[in-house]
Amino acid sequence: MSTTKVAIVTGASSGIGESTANRLVEAGYKVYGTSRKPSQASKKIELLKLDVCDDLSVENLVADVIQRSGRIDLLVNNAGVGILGGAEESSISQAKAIFDTNFFGSVRMIQACLPHMRQQKSGRIINLSSILGRVPAPLSALYSASKHAIEGYSESLDHELRRFNIRSILIEPAFTKTSFDQNNLPVDREIQDYVEVRKKVIDFSKKAMESGGDSAEIVSAVILKAATDLNPHVRYTAGSAAFQMASMRRFLPEKVFDSILRKTFQVE
Repeated sequence: MSTTKVAIVTGASSGIGESTANRLVEAGYKVYGTSRKPSQASKKIELLKLDVCDDLSVENLVADVIQRSGRIDLLVNNAGVGILGGAEESSISQAKAIFDTNFFGSVRMIQACLPHMRQQKSGRIINLSSILGRVPAPLSALYSASKHAIEGYSESLDHELRRFNIRSILIEPAFTKTSFDQNNLPVDREIQDYVEVRKKVIDFSKKAMESGGDSAEIVSAVILKAATDLNPHVRYTAGSAAFQMASMRRFLPEKVFDSILRKTFQVE
């Protein structure tokens, strides 16, 4: 069995996932990246087909990695989907679809990898959350809810797994300069009363990513730190904006923070 550490990174075809996969290779990992439509654009990583919403696809992917390398040392749950819109502008079907990717997709991957990590008595699971998993913002109800879910799941899981020398860790980026926002789901039942505010929030988010967003490399550097720290934290903020928002939420009075958030997202 190879002694080289083996990592799986979901959603590795672009953005944070691609940057993370490449950074892990540079750190000495054997990396298997995943995508729903893989292409071998990078020679540094093997990009395999995976749909995190499909039980069989997840099971086959993990079995394939075990067959190839005999172990899994690191799982980075990065695959996700975003949405900006009024909470009532999404049907229950759309709400379920968002959770199926952002929450249950990670759960599927974790449940498939954990038996192998427990057997080898070591491993690390890194779950890409968002600062919106701690600081909900206007027109992000379903996205924030899915990230709140992964926050609660991951932190509870970490308590369960430490006795096996396995850690479950959260990464919380904010605005990141990637194409993630371009792949946001449109609301599936547009309501006129939300059109104006939705446009304001979408425009603000785009400007924030373009002008003040952190690079994917900043986030992937934090992921590598979480993967290699001898005594890792339960959660890491990634980038200046995430750190600032988390600090304001922690130290400012609730009414003051609430007012700043509403003005920032232009919903006043």
